[in-house]
Parts: sequence; structure tokens; C-alpha cells
Amino acid sequence: MQLPDDDVKPILTRLRRAHGHLATVIRMLEDGAECEDVLTQLSAVDKALRRSGYALVATGLENCLITEGPENVDKQKLERLFLSFA
Repeated sequence: MQLPDDDVKPILTRLRRAHGHLATVIRMLEDGAECEDVLTQLSAVDKALRRSGYALVATGLENCLITEGPENVDKQKLERLFLSFA
């Protein structure tokens, strides 16, 4: 399913944020940063990725319901999509 650009933009923003945090984690490890500081940044990566995933699932569910109508939605497909982030 192709998502509308307006729905994809905020997800891409979240992913770019995660990318930036991950680059910071890599640099910190290369520079010998304190473990606690690295873990704090790694936690930010994890949070940004999880939020991106949830936003993608929510957007996908919404678009399925809007474009296909509730009566035509493949419930198993939606369940797999939803559970992929459970």
C-alpha cells in the first residue's frame, strides 16, 4: 500500500531523528564515551524507531480503512500489520 506524502513526511522526520541519534551513538563509541552516556543516546534511537513504527502502522491502518472501507478491509492483513510491532 502506498501512503500519501503528507502522511509519510512526519514518519520520515522521526526516522531522520533516529538516524541522527544513531550516528551520535556510533561516534560516541568510537571516541570512547562513557557507557551511561552511550546508553542514553541508544535509548533515544530506540524510542525514535518505535515511534516511527507505531506511526507507520497507525497511518497504514487509517489509510486501509479510508481507501478500502471498513467492510472491505482484510482483517488478517491488518492484524499482521498491527502485530508486527507488538
